Amino acid sequence: MKVVVLSDVHGNAFALETVLEDLKLTAYDLVVCNGDMIQGGPQPRETVHLLREINGPIVMGNSDAWLLSGVETDAELISDERRKKLNLVRAWSLSQLREDDRAFIRAFQPTVALDLGQGRRLLAFHGSPTSFDQVLLPTTPENEFQEMLKPYTDHLLTGGHVHMQFTRRLRDSQNFFFNPGSVGVAYNHEQSGDRGLLDPWAEYALLTVNGMQVSLEFRRIPLDMDKMADIYRQSSRPFADEAMAQYKS
Repeated sequence: MKVVVLSDVHGNAFALETVLEDLKLTAYDLVVCNGDMIQGGPQPRETVHLLREINGPIVMGNSDAWLLSGVETDAELISDERRKKLNLVRAWSLSQLREDDRAFIRAFQPTVALDLGQGRRLLAFHGSPTSFDQVLLPTTPENEFQEMLKPYTDHLLTGGHVHMQFTRRLRDSQNFFFNPGSVGVAYNHEQSGDRGLLDPWAEYALLTVNGMQVSLEFRRIPLDMDKMADIYRQSSRPFADEAMAQYKS
């Protein structure tokens, strides 16, 4: 079975379309999405429409839960100025969505379990299996990482949230955890500057499972940055120029 794993589109339908175009030459069985699909980018409504067409299971991410509720659940400390900007973008995103679009987002699931056949299973989530706010990184201390995932090591595991592609082995298990990266907002956590520039590509993963034979492919697909800049400029999203300025040229 071949599963396409997407995460963290953040309302960037253009990046999602770029991934879907790349997939036209790839045979696969199913697409699963690890959350944070709608909120943040210039195309929330268009992203919902694409996800409906994909018709795969979708995990609820923290940013999309916040989009619907306005309730902050993570412990991230941000300035009042940044919080004000985020709230303005949230209000704009909601204004772009019809009630049936919002109902579609409300149907996102805390976790998604998939039967891969021949006794193999995949568990998809956003932050961790118990919280979309928890952070799993390559640098998460080993014991902390293993204890967080210990109850679920009979599954292959996949999460999102941190916008980076990586994999880690699960203790006392044949299985592993992987993050497919971010479709819409890829970035390098290890940057020498303080601007936090974003990468000009879309990231996703392909998981192929045939009994005990397992392969994982990470893909990065370049984005047409001129076209994406036009999309931002033509949208009415607040702070569109500021958002585009985050991307590496």
